[in-house]
Amino acid sequence: MSTYKLTLITPDKELYSGQIKKFKSVNLDGQFEILPGHTRFVTITKPAMTSFTDENGEEKVLFTSTGVVEFSDNNLTFCCDAAEWPKDIDTKRAESAKERAEKRINENSHVDIKRAEIALLRAVTRINIVEKYSK
Repeated sequence: MSTYKLTLITPDKELYSGQIKKFKSVNLDGQFEILPGHTRFVTITKPAMTSFTDENGEEKVLFTSTGVVEFSDNNLTFCCDAAEWPKDIDTKRAESAKERAEKRINENSHVDIKRAEIALLRAVTRINIVEKYSK
């Protein structure tokens, strides 16, 4: 199977740069996958478990927050607000963020509900990734 270049960056760092075989993440319409030779593609992602298969066939999984994915000429660039490998996720912080978001949503008092729902999604996604992939 052929490969293509993935560059995954956040405002703080370049998290990954290398050849991959496939990439999966989530945009506003649902899960999407990009294979080598895919047509030009640009999308906005939401907080999700993102995965890719490197050139050696090893699946890599990480948390990614909102961002932009651009694919053209067998180059995928993913610029996102935040990204973390499972081993780097602070579970206690994610649990606290989940509790705060749930409280804001349930109180429903002069709170930006959409913002609270996104915070809840980020927290739950991080927790789920740690539970499933941290060893």
